[in-house]
Amino acid sequence: MLIWWFVKWVFRRIAGRAISGLRGKALAGVATSLLGQGGTGLTGLLEKFDQGGLGQVVQSWVGKGSNQALSGEQAKQILGADAITGIAKDLGTSEDQASSKVAKVLPQLVDKLTRDGEVPDQETLAKRLEALLK
Repeated sequence: MLIWWFVKWVFRRIAGRAISGLRGKALAGVATSLLGQGGTGLTGLLEKFDQGGLGQVVQSWVGKGSNQALSGEQAKQILGADAITGIAKDLGTSEDQASSKVAKVLPQLVDKLTRDGEVPDQETLAKRLEALLK
């Protein structure tokens, strides 16, 4: 539980720095909502995309090389309407805008967290998040 709290705290801190073009609130809201779904963290999130038929897309984010794009509709389909509704509420935007932000942010976040081409364990994940702060 402490690691999950730390992950949420770090994402809030890196919100304005990790990805250009998005406001801090947008990144923090998206990251917190996505990584917190069901307490499954990054691994669970990636499995959700794999099970939804987007395994190759997700592997491009984890692997080295270019990230395949994700559409807002794909994000909504995989994550579910409830998750997108929650993100939209947190951000004060429409569901369409929220799903578009998720589609823009998620590939970049996963790429930064899996820079070695594999999903890190909880401890390594926490260290990488902390490093993004510097």
